[in-house]
Amino acid sequence: MLLVLALAAALWGIGVAMGTPKALRWSMIGLLWLGVVILHLILPDGHALRQATGESAALWLMLGGAASLILAYRAGLQRLRAKVQPTQSTPAPSTSFTEAQLERYARHIVLREIGGPGQKALREAKVLVIGAGGLGSPVLLYLAAAGVGTIGVIDDDLVENSNLQRQVIHRDADIGTPKVQSALRAMQAQNPTVTVRPYHRRLTTEIARELFTDYDVILDGTDNFDTRYLANAAAVATGKPLISGALSQWEGQLSVFDPATGTPCYQCIFPEAPAPELAPSCSEAGVLSPLPGVVGSMMAGEAIKLITGAGTALRSEMLIYDALYGESRKFTLKPRADCPICGGKGDTHDKSAAG
Repeated sequence: MLLVLALAAALWGIGVAMGTPKALRWSMIGLLWLGVVILHLILPDGHALRQATGESAALWLMLGGAASLILAYRAGLQRLRAKVQPTQSTPAPSTSFTEAQLERYARHIVLREIGGPGQKALREAKVLVIGAGGLGSPVLLYLAAAGVGTIGVIDDDLVENSNLQRQVIHRDADIGTPKVQSALRAMQAQNPTVTVRPYHRRLTTEIARELFTDYDVILDGTDNFDTRYLANAAAVATGKPLISGALSQWEGQLSVFDPATGTPCYQCIFPEAPAPELAPSCSEAGVLSPLPGVVGSMMAGEAIKLITGAGTALRSEMLIYDALYGESRKFTLKPRADCPICGGKGDTHDKSAAG
């Protein structure tokens, strides 16, 4: 038997050295096996060749049967795989993401509510953020991290030393530079694939509607009522959902105003600005450093939900977060029939209300 195994090894080695295809090498070993079996069947007992090759044909027949079973199993397995795998003529659909992008957004893609289609929607979305301050900082960073394709940011302020306590998108070296430029550098450093459009100017009535038209979702992170009312009016006029956030000391609030879906607008809930002493600015009343991060991150989450269709957005609801006591509350909001901006209706796209 050792003689036959030695011959088989020699045939295999010669085939490898000569570059013979593997199938031909197995065929040569099969012929060797067949020859040994025939010798055992035709030669008499005690013959020298039978003595040198194992004396009995039974062992070789069992060995051949086992090899045949293994080969048959492998062939059947390959046929089954061919049935379940797409053929070359029917390529699998492509997400058109690079390997690096698939790895970057893997935690989104495995979420059932987002998946590949949702990540593609994020890449194709255009989002405008008003304000690159406390709320705008986490909003901008997380929208860039999430892979939102185009992000606009409008703000006319410069970075000041007092901003750095809570406006985490800016650095000490950015003091004195426009906030939109500082934000641009931070966002591109975080995710070079996103397109950032910086507008170093104040949002005004003259530009609001035209600017909003080019975006899918608007996020308002400003700290004054004039800009909030202006943003709301332009969002209603252009039919864009408006995600609004606000901060004061230890407390933050956010909501999604989208009258195009029959829900209230910002002015339905806040018909007029409160007296200055009732709504002091952050510089007057103070604000907890991490609070903008909490509320701004939730605003970014609402934007992602609106773009991907995941979950339920905060339409007709307002979320209040109290950091001092670790509590959150939600209130139901209703349209106001006498609202001068949306009239309490969902069909206000053409209403003239940008004043």
